[in-house]
Amino acid sequence: MEKFFVLSTIVISIIAFAFAFWLYSWVSKQPSSNKKVASIGELIRKGANTFLKKEYIVLAKFTGIVAILIFIFLPEPIWKGKILDNLTIFIAYLFGTGLSALAGKIGIQVATIANIKTAEAAQKGIQPSFLSGFRGGAVMGMAVVGASLLGVALVFLLTKNTTALLGFSFGASSLALFAKAGGGIFTKTADISADLVGKVELGIPEDDPRNPAVIADNVGDNVGDVAGMGADLFDSNVASLAAALVMAVALGGVDSKNVMIVFCFAAIGLLASIIGVGTAKMGKKGNPTHALNMSTYITTAIFIVLTFLATLIFKFEWRIWGASVVGLLVGVVIGITTDYFTNDERKPVRNVAKASESGPAFTIINGVSYGFLSVLPAMIGIAISALAAYKLCEPLGPNYGMFGISMAAVGMLSIVGMIISNDAYGPIVDNARGLVEMGNLGETALEITDSLDSAGNTVKAVTKGFSIGAAGLTVIALLGAFMSEVNTKAGEEIIKGFDVMDPVVFFGLLVGAAVPAVFSALLMLGVNRNAERMVKEIHRQFQEIPGLIEGKDGAQPEYDKCIAIATTGALKELIPAGLFAIVITILVGFIGGVKAVGGFLVGNIVSGLLLALFMSNSGGLWDNGKKYVESGNCGGKGSPAHKAAVVGDTVGDPFKDTAGPSINTQITVVSLLASLLSTIFLALSIF
Repeated sequence: MEKFFVLSTIVISIIAFAFAFWLYSWVSKQPSSNKKVASIGELIRKGANTFLKKEYIVLAKFTGIVAILIFIFLPEPIWKGKILDNLTIFIAYLFGTGLSALAGKIGIQVATIANIKTAEAAQKGIQPSFLSGFRGGAVMGMAVVGASLLGVALVFLLTKNTTALLGFSFGASSLALFAKAGGGIFTKTADISADLVGKVELGIPEDDPRNPAVIADNVGDNVGDVAGMGADLFDSNVASLAAALVMAVALGGVDSKNVMIVFCFAAIGLLASIIGVGTAKMGKKGNPTHALNMSTYITTAIFIVLTFLATLIFKFEWRIWGASVVGLLVGVVIGITTDYFTNDERKPVRNVAKASESGPAFTIINGVSYGFLSVLPAMIGIAISALAAYKLCEPLGPNYGMFGISMAAVGMLSIVGMIISNDAYGPIVDNARGLVEMGNLGETALEITDSLDSAGNTVKAVTKGFSIGAAGLTVIALLGAFMSEVNTKAGEEIIKGFDVMDPVVFFGLLVGAAVPAVFSALLMLGVNRNAERMVKEIHRQFQEIPGLIEGKDGAQPEYDKCIAIATTGALKELIPAGLFAIVITILVGFIGGVKAVGGFLVGNIVSGLLLALFMSNSGGLWDNGKKYVESGNCGGKGSPAHKAAVVGDTVGDPFKDTAGPSINTQITVVSLLASLLSTIFLALSIF
């Protein structure tokens, strides 16, 4: 029976790929004839693919070294004679990195076509433009979730080995960590540089073709918000499934109903996302934000109904179904609270915009304050969902409470296909807006793409809150998976919980709590150093290229120089932060053993979630505050309030698009690493 659910998951994954191919064909066939838009679009496509190629070469070297170390040491040193087990994890790890890289590549491929189609469709109206952007994003949604489910199902079907599953998930997570960090550094280097010189110093429009950094900025939207985000959500989905399956097998074996319910609910989530994307639409005078949110709510309702029927038909435990639904509903609530703090129709954004009239210091103070306020409802939401899921499933038997939390994470990520579709829509319409301005497609098209872009920013903030919330539940589930792995490998129940009064646990907790802050600082300092280099290059071009600042015919900026600076700097800066998180986890394990690592994971989870939510929400708030001013409020474009709001947005850029979304991947990576190295930490530690 268990095989039926695994095979059904594979079939639905293949259906998702087929649907993604149909969406890709539909987007590709949309009319586009403007030569100027096509040539700018080609510059963006080439820049994005060049960066991705160079980044993947660097990451291939890194993953190659890690794969060799995995082969030698995991699950046990190779000289102990179990070479097949080591080979299995080695292959699973490489499979995870390969699929994660593919997720990013697919995103770039479609986004750099959809941006052109969305821009030109804006000349016909908001409806066709919206559909091109949304369906372009949905290609990635379907492909990423299809690939993650297919990968987990194949690894489980072929190995029946939970450690191999953790190896597959670690492969996805380790690549996602560096892809998200590298893409985030690239995109914010270009965005900050273009804004500071263009808007603040010279007062020229956002996507003015005179600005040498403008193409790098558009390339950055693709490599950071599309490729990096695709790898990130691929990793989150795989990690939630891996954690749930590790505990399901520990509770009842590989043929248990617990395993069946994990695959069943994950497959239904993808099916619900396929239906939700297929039915998503907007009227000719509709609101794009409303259309995007409605598609999410419809997908949520479909998942709840279909899993209810599956639980009824296959006689699954109703308590486990309840835990999954709790996770999903709390995810939606976290999204709604994020919307309150980042939507320009709400008080927080308007208050920050109003504060900008008094100067950038007040913009920063207000943004930081509202960012911290926004953390509370989301953290309470994660806490309530974890507690409710635990208490719901606790009566089923020992360790079922933690399994309930893992199923809440699966439930929260069940509609991740729709979440990615909404998220990828954001950078596509952002690029389209730039293409409309640079291609001179008219004021009406610019107003339409501005409206679509604003919706993209709002929904992107919601999806980031959703994905950070899901990461919170996932890493709590991974903590349970770590305990299961330790107890299974030790042959006895060494860990029942973590006593914070135990000095070894407390040592790990304090170190773990500090890691997200240092990790974030390393990434943002990387953005800062890279942006300083690019600002100098922009100044050089404006000074040395005759007629560039005046926009004279024949005065062309050297866009490729800015793209090269962003690429080289991002590749240079992406490794230290990721390596720091990995090395310090290993050091804590060798110093304090499995109990210290448990404390380390707890501290890392709590401080990581707090910082990720704060940075994501405050960054989104500053961004939409700037857009609110630019739409004619508080003095409008060129006013002192506008310049102050741009400064706030500049601070918020690395918050929301570099450090914030990278933290949840960092937490996932160290949690998986801890589980994989649990045997070594059991055998070798100072205390």
